[in-house]
Formats: sequence, C-alpha cells, structure tokens
Amino acid sequence: MLTAPVNKIIPFSNVDGPSNRTAIFFQGCPFNCLFCHNPETINMCISCGACVKKCPAQALSFDENGKVTWDKNKCVQCDTCIRICPHNSSPKISWMSVDDILHELRRTLPYIAGITTSGGECTLRNEFLIELFTEVQKLGKTCLIDSNGSFDFEADPRVLTVCDGVMLDVKAYPVEWHRHLIGADREIVLKNLHYLLEHDKLYEVRTLIFPNRDEENEAAVRCVSKVIGDRCFYKIIRYRPFGVREKYLSELGDFTTDETYAQGYVDLARSLGASKAYII
Repeated sequence: MLTAPVNKIIPFSNVDGPSNRTAIFFQGCPFNCLFCHNPETINMCISCGACVKKCPAQALSFDENGKVTWDKNKCVQCDTCIRICPHNSSPKISWMSVDDILHELRRTLPYIAGITTSGGECTLRNEFLIELFTEVQKLGKTCLIDSNGSFDFEADPRVLTVCDGVMLDVKAYPVEWHRHLIGADREIVLKNLHYLLEHDKLYEVRTLIFPNRDEENEAAVRCVSKVIGDRCFYKIIRYRPFGVREKYLSELGDFTTDETYAQGYVDLARSLGASKAYII
C-alpha cells in the first residue's frame, strides 16, 4: 500500500485554487528557497532528537528504533519543535495512505470543490498523487497541484491525465539570481511553464515581487507574461517576511513589498498581454 508523508491538511481553504478546497501539504522539497514561509516542510526528520526534550507537552519521544515519534493526542500545536529544529524539518508528520486521506475528506466533501496538493513539493510523490487523484475524481471533485516546477511533467504524463490543473511558481528568472534564491537552476521550471500551457493544464503562475529588486522582478514578470498571455491567471505576490528564516531577512528585507510598487508589475504584465494578472 502506498503511503506518503503529510505535514498537514487544511479542510477549508479559499486561497489554494478556485472555490473552497481542501489543501493537503506533503513533506519534502528539492528546493531551498531563502524566502520559504514554511521551511519546516523542506526536509524529512532525521530523528536528531533536538525537539524531544524541548516539547512542553511531552508529545515527542523516541521509539524502540531510535526514531522520533509524535503523539497527536498530547500535542498542543505550540510549534516549539519546528522553531528549534536545526534541519528545516518537523516531527509532526503523518504517513497516510490514499484511504486515510479519503477518510479525512469525507467530512468536508459536500462543501468543497476539490483538493489541492501542496508542500513542500507534492510531486515528489507522483505515484501517490496519481492514485489519490483517480479516487478523488471518482467522487466528482477536482484535483489541483501546487508546484514549484521541479518535477518534469513531460517525463510522466500520467500525472496530468488525472490532474485538473497546476498552480506553478516561477519564482525568479535571471540565472544566477534563481540559483541563489532557490538553490536550484531554472531550466526545468521554464520547461514546465511551456509544457503545461501547451497541454492546457496551467491554472495559474505565481511570481514573488521583492523589495528593491527592480531588475530581477522585471525580468521574471516579462518572461512569464510573454509566455502565458491571457491563457491563465498570473498572481503577482508581494514579498512578506512572515515565516522567513531570520538569517535571510537582512538580505531579502524585513518588511512587506509596497503595494503600489507591486501594482506596477501587474500593470507591466497586463501591458505585455497577461490580462489576468493581479496582486495579492
């Protein structure tokens, strides 16, 4: 039976795709974005034990194999373990089967349009997604993928056959800036941008606008806008420091991108044909 590490499930979300949706966040990500708002989803727990003695509710312990285990019933969700973890991870992971997730969904199924899988990077679990989406679509619900673009969709077209759309991050465009900011090269992301658009599976693209990064911001917006035109939504996101690891705040900024400044990039995107660009 296939299982996957689930960090959390948000039963009702209106920011993870169209209408009301259940958002499922998987653990693990191949990118290491400096601005990540949930860096605790990047790596799998290595059971170093740094969190065990610090848990005020004693919800964490070692099992007989030396692995950190999490007691949901004792946990008070204070997130002490996440704050002190030196490895960008979390011990609060549930290994779930498709049936486990379907069981969770049945409580909210009448009130949602579908599910959105996120992370971390959910496409690290592509086999699991295929099985999950197949079952969810049988229930008459839509399935969206929130992706950073690190997965080669062309290499496994099965994923798109059971997926209703992809929400794709194009976080940066200049080569060195992308490598510095993301910890990875941009090629696969741009390949996916074109591939998903060609196959009518691109629901939206998201680009983060950083304070005082005029050249880098403009390059990304110009690239995306010229590719997508009016064929999908383009979400221009204002950088916000909330959740960003402290060691990166001095470089990226410890303040939110000005709304008027970000709106200028929405105007630029629309002038280049991305008529569905908007700011959040």
